[in-house]
Amino acid sequence: MTDSRLARQTAERLIGSRAQLLKYNGLVGFDGFVDTILEVVEQRQAATKYTAYRSLKDFAKKVANASGKSANFEIVPTLEKLGGNGPIMAFALSTLGAPIEYIGMVGYPKAHPVFNEFGKRAKIHGIADPGLTSALEFPDGKLMMGRHSTVNEVSWETIKKRIGDKNFAKLWNQANFIAMVNWTMLPNMSALWKKILNEFKPAKGAKRKLLFFDLADPAKRIDADLIAALKIIGEFQQYHDVILGLNESEALHVSKVLRLKKFPSTPKGYSAMAGAVREKLGLHTVVVHPVQYACGADAEGEASVEGPFTAKPKISTGAGDHFNTGFLIGRLLGLSLPHALQLAVATSGFYVRHAQSPNREQLVRFLQTL
Repeated sequence: MTDSRLARQTAERLIGSRAQLLKYNGLVGFDGFVDTILEVVEQRQAATKYTAYRSLKDFAKKVANASGKSANFEIVPTLEKLGGNGPIMAFALSTLGAPIEYIGMVGYPKAHPVFNEFGKRAKIHGIADPGLTSALEFPDGKLMMGRHSTVNEVSWETIKKRIGDKNFAKLWNQANFIAMVNWTMLPNMSALWKKILNEFKPAKGAKRKLLFFDLADPAKRIDADLIAALKIIGEFQQYHDVILGLNESEALHVSKVLRLKKFPSTPKGYSAMAGAVREKLGLHTVVVHPVQYACGADAEGEASVEGPFTAKPKISTGAGDHFNTGFLIGRLLGLSLPHALQLAVATSGFYVRHAQSPNREQLVRFLQTL
């Protein structure tokens, strides 16, 4: 059950936020993909009529049954859109009114056409061509299949060559908040973080930036690499206020590699897990967002909120990035942990229902209906 009082309070805080958000410069990086959303046909009735697989589980059974034989699947593209944790998050942030500079795989030397609308809302700086992702979507999950060779180009050397170290320094120094996401898919990200950590130490007395990190399915990487990356994230806390965002599977994996105790799969349990990860890494804030609720921990304590869950999302790819957007916006506006979590689940909730990023007015109205 959503806390309607909390939702109304959050809506009220968002109503007058336009001028405040315009004061904050954001920098986001460094991935970029072209996402093609696809349905898998289970049965075709006519040239323009078909029934898609109702669940990933049913599709998986059909695939498993093809072992030792063969199978033919028809896939139907339903949408082509910009993809990648960074572009989706940056697009959502700019839609809510935050000025954004984006560095990443949006096309080089020219942006890919799928990023044209994004380029109208934010200033984009391409350093490599985008990867290509095919997302087979089902009501109960999705399969992401990609061609991602250009991820290897994301490095300090590429940034220096294609943007310039002085230009990067300017973007970094003028930013009030920075999001560096999709560590898992970018093999040179840890080295890039180290370079930034060593080369861009703030001047004495400078205001602390808000830094947001999202790992993006770190189970694909070896534990030693993940532990090293988490250590670097912790080192940023010396100079900045660091937020680490984790979905349910990411939180469980991070908790495991950090050798934390097991926590119950409940709002209270995941709140305690967020607190334990935060304490272990020495971070400002850790948030954990399973599908139906969200939890977090900061210096003030732990909190959880129910999400506006829908069993029939229009889109699920990008839901986590919109959650991260809402939470970051909440923190920029100085909201308490519960209110920032409420804004996060509402931003994600609107997106999965409408397959588009909400602006402030749409998000206010959505919060008022919860």
